[in-house]
Amino acid sequence: MTLDADALLSRAKVIIAPADAGKAEKALDRVLEKDASGAVSAFLAEHPEARDLLFGVFGASPYLTDLAARNPARLAQALGADPQARIDALIAEAKAVETEDEADLMRRLRLIKQEAALVIALADLSKAWDTLQATKALTRIADATLSAAIRFTLRQAQHAGKLELADQRDPERGSGWIFLGMGKGGAYELNYSSDIDLIVFFDRARARVVDRWEDVDLFVKLTKRIVKIMSDRTADGYVFRTDLRLRPDPGATPIAIPLEAALSYYESMGQNWERAAYIKARPVAGDLLAGEEFLKELAPFIWRKYFDFAAIADVHSIKRQIHAHKGHGKIAVLGHNIKLGRGGIREIEFFTQTQQLITGGRDKRLRGRATLPMLDQLVESGWVEAQARDDLTEAYLFLRDVEHRIQMVADEQKHTLPDTKEGVENIARMMGFTSYDAFAEALLKRLDTVQGHYARLFESAPELSSTGGNLVFTGDDDDPGTIETLAKMGYKEPKMVTATIRGWHFGRYAATRSTVARERLTELTPMLLEALAATENADQAFLAFDKLIQRLPAGVQLFSLLVSQRRLLNLLAAITGAAPKLSATISKRPHVLDALMEPAFFTTMPSEADLRERLAALFAEARSYEDVLDAARIFGQEQKFLIGVRVLTGSVSVAEAGLAYTRLAETLISALFSEVCKEFERGHGRIEGGAAAIVAMGKLGGREMTAASDLDLMLLYDADPMAESAGGDRALSTPQYYARLTQRLITALSAQTAEGLLYETDFRLRPSGNMGPIASSLKSFELYQADEAWTWEHMALTRARVIAAPAGFRARVERAIHDALTLPRNPEKLKTDVLAMRRLIEKEKGSTNPWEVKQVAGGLIDIEFLAQYLMLLHGGDRPEIFSTTTPEALRKLRDAGLLDAGAAEALLNAYGLYQGLTQLLRLAIDGAFRPKDAPRGLADLLLRVGDSPDLSHFEALLTETEKKTREVFVTTVGPVKGAELSGGRELSGDARPA
Repeated sequence: MTLDADALLSRAKVIIAPADAGKAEKALDRVLEKDASGAVSAFLAEHPEARDLLFGVFGASPYLTDLAARNPARLAQALGADPQARIDALIAEAKAVETEDEADLMRRLRLIKQEAALVIALADLSKAWDTLQATKALTRIADATLSAAIRFTLRQAQHAGKLELADQRDPERGSGWIFLGMGKGGAYELNYSSDIDLIVFFDRARARVVDRWEDVDLFVKLTKRIVKIMSDRTADGYVFRTDLRLRPDPGATPIAIPLEAALSYYESMGQNWERAAYIKARPVAGDLLAGEEFLKELAPFIWRKYFDFAAIADVHSIKRQIHAHKGHGKIAVLGHNIKLGRGGIREIEFFTQTQQLITGGRDKRLRGRATLPMLDQLVESGWVEAQARDDLTEAYLFLRDVEHRIQMVADEQKHTLPDTKEGVENIARMMGFTSYDAFAEALLKRLDTVQGHYARLFESAPELSSTGGNLVFTGDDDDPGTIETLAKMGYKEPKMVTATIRGWHFGRYAATRSTVARERLTELTPMLLEALAATENADQAFLAFDKLIQRLPAGVQLFSLLVSQRRLLNLLAAITGAAPKLSATISKRPHVLDALMEPAFFTTMPSEADLRERLAALFAEARSYEDVLDAARIFGQEQKFLIGVRVLTGSVSVAEAGLAYTRLAETLISALFSEVCKEFERGHGRIEGGAAAIVAMGKLGGREMTAASDLDLMLLYDADPMAESAGGDRALSTPQYYARLTQRLITALSAQTAEGLLYETDFRLRPSGNMGPIASSLKSFELYQADEAWTWEHMALTRARVIAAPAGFRARVERAIHDALTLPRNPEKLKTDVLAMRRLIEKEKGSTNPWEVKQVAGGLIDIEFLAQYLMLLHGGDRPEIFSTTTPEALRKLRDAGLLDAGAAEALLNAYGLYQGLTQLLRLAIDGAFRPKDAPRGLADLLLRVGDSPDLSHFEALLTETEKKTREVFVTTVGPVKGAELSGGRELSGDARPA
């Protein structure tokens, strides 16, 4: 009979060459002796190639020989059938088990497991299957047999009057009895002789227990019965050994735990190793829907929103303990533990899972259970190099094969290679090698490769003394060697440094009060001191870092992160040395450093679509409107920080920074306005046919925001003025409706919540300023601009941009702005008004300090006023010259021949210089800049902007630039000193523009 192409024997690729041919012959003879039906003999006669396959298998594995001898007909069937079809049939058989006799159930499940174990071993050893096909089949058999045991036990409990089933045909469904498979079972990665790690819960809301007061006792008894059915050894063996020790606090909790107690534990006391364990957790049997819902509810515990480098320290310490206490300190062959030893399977799993823990909260693609697909995803997400993935994948599959063969010899849950050459050679031959030496070479190569990749991720534990000498901070007295070391590093006041660090270790700050935090800080201190010394003002940088941790509510996360990431530590040192204001942000939100670890952070800026997507995801997780406001503040503050770091490191230009801050603000305003409208409509409904637009003014309108910019805004609406809102609890008239909606928006943007401030807002540029309504109808806006607006209001309107509105209404508002800007004007009156306003500002806010580049004569205001003057002067005839962005306006005016090319070049250069200086100063400090007090790091950044050797040269450059700028202003617009304000709505006296 010709074998089907899918038959196990047809697909076999590896034939084991036994080390002891005589032993193998005897093993095969033993099976043939038990072949009462003659099925195996007949199969071998028809397919003699099967003899070599069985010869190798039985010569290597006493367990498989025994399994085959128990039922030789089963062996013949396994060889001649598609192994996948046989496994599917066995799973179907488990699902179809119907019996009232526990002994009968146990026997039938054990027979299913016996045949599955034989089929899987033959398919795996012959490589008819690849490694992961074998692990998946083992897991599916475990799930199916466990499910059969649960169905039986639930039916028995109903017959005994202990509970009622929600579904008689499917007892598991709706039972509230949850079986979570942990570890390899959860990931479909069970090894050949694996235990199944389970955590058992029950949901009181679903379980129909007759006596509610006895529910814990009942489910404990039912769970014990499951363990007996699955694990007890009988004449037919066992199904799967079960391990329930991964449950919360196993020494003090029952083996079946109420769901609410489990949630309470994980929320309040859950540990990092438990988070790691839950990466692979999967509802494997029982009430699957309840299990899935539990995991969804537990997701915030497993997957933190922010990068969690504290987890690395915990996982790393577990790994170190394994090496220290279980004798796995060296790579070897004889007696080497393939799972826990150096370069072993656990290191590949830790490599993958730890990075999942760190990043899975932000990237849901990294929340998968299976090891190799998650390695692929780590590459796709930019966390792991493709070569590392390829190395680890190949090693993982090789080591899993070795692990299986160790276990197939005698069906033992062990992971250690034999400690004799003969024993290892048997494993080598099961792997397809012909000798011990060939296998040893291949194994050591993989172990070395894994250890290399693992070591780069984990094993960089710092010493407590630096290469430069002692760094000891214990006790009350200064260590002379430490004082000497600090002085050599560049600290001018080493005793101040030692006293401060001792204070950290005494727990004087909240961030250093926990033992773990102090341990992490001890690891961090040598690296920290070196990084701060590299800032060239070591003492000042150290004090800035001290101030940072003084404000921290807790320190473990930040200290662990900095220990793990030396590059980030150096960057933080630079920030504390250059931008004290940014370091204050870190104190409040240490997790803002998370994004700096993104592989693409310094090479790409998030687009507007990226920002919208991330903010929408945060809003989607908010449980209330207040949560939305907090989420907006967290997002806004973090993104401002990240833009600031890019500016500090030079990875974005000053012009790009202005656009980035503006893009962020627009994203937040648009998203918050949408949320404000939804919340407002719940209380007051909607105005039929109404529409509203948010108009950006000032630096927001000009796309030139800085880290400290506020928001100049205006809200315009169009609706029937006599209408009232409908659909809410309280109707409002149209003017009331939009006025209150605007106030809500102001609150959403400006209110101080528990998460701090988002933006200061300013609506004073609306028609009539503070004297006018907070929200203006489009019609009143148009009338005001035509009949009442002052020249300075039209100047401000040159920067107006619609940033949130329905498409149709947006076009109408943009047309109204355009019409206002292109009104006919009296050139002399326009010039008089522009000069008068410049004179007023100079009189009230002017400065002679060249570093005050906004207010100083020849500063930013001169350039902005000049551009606005020329746009209003010529815009009626040349509307194409309008731009809300000053540099773009200057270029358009130059290209239109309305501004001298040389003057334009001078103004553009000056504007770029001023903006660069402003961006850095607003980012780094509050208040006026004093060159003599500037931190060295900040001074270096400023010199980069000014392309100057020192601050005195930079100041001279500013003075010269401001002088030239004022000259261009006077030539183009006129002298400032002679202009004076006159009465009337228009600065020149007329109420209506000419």
